[in-house]
Amino acid sequence: MRKINRMLITLAISLSIFLSGCSLPGLSGPAKNTIAVGTMATSESQIMGYVVKLMIEHYTEAQVEMVNNLGSSIVQHQAMLGGDVDITATRYTGTDLAGALGMDPINDPDEALAIVQREFQDRFDQTWFDSYGFANSYAFTVTRELAEQENLQKVSDLEPFVSSLKFGVDNSWLTREGDGYEGFVAEYGFRFSRTYPMQIGLVYQAAASGNMDVVLAYTTDGRIKAFDLKVLEDDRLFFPPYDTSLVARNDVLEQYDGLTEILQKLSGKIPTEKMQELNYEADGKMREPSIVAKEFLEENNYFEEE
Repeated sequence: MRKINRMLITLAISLSIFLSGCSLPGLSGPAKNTIAVGTMATSESQIMGYVVKLMIEHYTEAQVEMVNNLGSSIVQHQAMLGGDVDITATRYTGTDLAGALGMDPINDPDEALAIVQREFQDRFDQTWFDSYGFANSYAFTVTRELAEQENLQKVSDLEPFVSSLKFGVDNSWLTREGDGYEGFVAEYGFRFSRTYPMQIGLVYQAAASGNMDVVLAYTTDGRIKAFDLKVLEDDRLFFPPYDTSLVARNDVLEQYDGLTEILQKLSGKIPTEKMQELNYEADGKMREPSIVAKEFLEENNYFEEE
């Protein structure tokens, strides 16, 4: 998502420059009566990509071509502008505010969504749909046991205990400007006495095993549910919002009668807890994203009643 490593940033910039003058390598745009849906390499993006594909094929005669493993939101955006992709399945408000729009972060989720929806219409002739219902953001998490023991509900509740808590955190966040550790200290007014940098993939097990008391996680990561961790409310709205939506080119929405209404059926239907479950099916149980997506839609009858 928005926290890609340096190598991916370099790749994304290189591809962005290349794409500004031509199509994506190996792509020539979707075939006739075919809609191209783009995803990134994450399980979350690919699950939602297949959800979009299956919804379209369920309700229309159109075929859907999947364009998977696009390197970043920058690459997704350029693919949309170049006509190689018609719909991108996972776009995040905080990412595209800074990336595609070149704007400063906005901490109010509703305001951020309203701005990207307006600006994508005006600048790119694209529709940014209402959120699926989940956001993939940074979050402070603790074990369920500790939360119940100390009545921890929100991040501010940690302040009386910071001298004794062990805080496990992604290496890059400690030195990250803006919404990194120093920004957090300035906003919340307290600092953990014991901070342990580690790879993001290790923080969940570290909390579940008792080696860490508090860890910084991603809100839709399936391991939050698997390890029974509690997400604390960011009560001061420190982290920028990363509400997740699909984005579609307006010419494609106009080409296929009723497509907008079909895609709108997904708006608000997938809360963060459900996305955690779906991600764990793919990442934890190693199941194919396409199967996870199909089962989810079948369980919900493809939202026929909507």
